[in-house]
Amino acid sequence: MVNFRRLFLNYLLPILCGLLIAFLVKTFLFTLINVDGNSMFPNLKNSEKVSVVKILKPTHDSVIIFDAHGIDSKAINKDTYYVKRVIGMPGDKITYTKSGKLFINGKLKKQSYISKTQQKSGTLNPINTENTGFTLAKLAKNEHWNKQVSTIPNNYYFVMGDNRVISNDSRYWGLVPKDKIMGVVKVPFWDKNKSAIN
Repeated sequence: MVNFRRLFLNYLLPILCGLLIAFLVKTFLFTLINVDGNSMFPNLKNSEKVSVVKILKPTHDSVIIFDAHGIDSKAINKDTYYVKRVIGMPGDKITYTKSGKLFINGKLKKQSYISKTQQKSGTLNPINTENTGFTLAKLAKNEHWNKQVSTIPNNYYFVMGDNRVISNDSRYWGLVPKDKIMGVVKVPFWDKNKSAIN
């Protein structure tokens, strides 16, 4: 009995505590994931490992991970996660001009994380609006979103991939509910694209 107690206190208890702490950290604080696909290229690459911090709240330009099942009709499997950048927050009005400029609530927003080509033709050509640009209301109507919106409602976000010419994102299927967001992506300080992600 004494030997078992010593074994439990010296070996089993620390292992169980370590497993519990690891479970709590992964469940509530952060986890590591592999990026699958090139929709965030060149800032995130296919198979790149990144951290997802679950306690951070998304802000403009944050890169997030979210469960796309039930948002995008192409995400037919449960636990299909997308990595995208937050462009619009609750309460925002978005205007994207034919010259590739992004205005949020009437103010010009820099898009320094992507090239001028991605800002213009990469963003506009895939949805055939290069000559006119878009607003939320125009996208909702032209792309047949479930909701007709002109302002992003509470607890919803408008997201796009950085590699917009191939990215399947809010332009096509609409807004991301807050409760679908797993967390905010972070990369290590030595990553050359840290300023575009972090």
